Amino acid sequence: MVTTNAIKALREQTGAGIMDCKKALEQGDGDVERAQEILREQGIASAAKKASRDTEEGIVESYIHGGGRVGALVELNCETDFVARTGDFKELAHEIAMQVAAMSPKYVSEDDVPKEEDVSEDEILISQNFIRDPALTINDLIKEAIGKLGENIQIRRIARFSLGE
Repeated sequence: MVTTNAIKALREQTGAGIMDCKKALEQGDGDVERAQEILREQGIASAAKKASRDTEEGIVESYIHGGGRVGALVELNCETDFVARTGDFKELAHEIAMQVAAMSPKYVSEDDVPKEEDVSEDEILISQNFIRDPALTINDLIKEAIGKLGENIQIRRIARFSLGE
């Protein structure tokens, strides 16, 4: 049997809805880690369904690394201005801007790479391992946010600036 405290704890950890948390805990036989994995898989499935939706709203996030020697700009888009103003969306944009500053990707996705150019996965932002949790890629991070926020999210553009480059 799933307790209210377990549902509440899972909801605080994942940000998923109450009923989604209850169902995930029931499917995972009360195992919180298994329930988190179930919710993650549902978020990825949800992201696939939302991929064709237009993303015309969003924010431009900047990140300047300590000392002002490296900076990054990221345009992160979503479907509505309501979601663009949420703390979760702003935090995602900030994390991606830090990723750009730290890892210096050349392109957002494989679609942006010119046909004649050969690049490694490290040069493509969505293929990079997330600097705060190497078990996730940036693409995984975006899919989790899509599942949590309920809207399609896309990184439109990135720019990185470094003194002397």
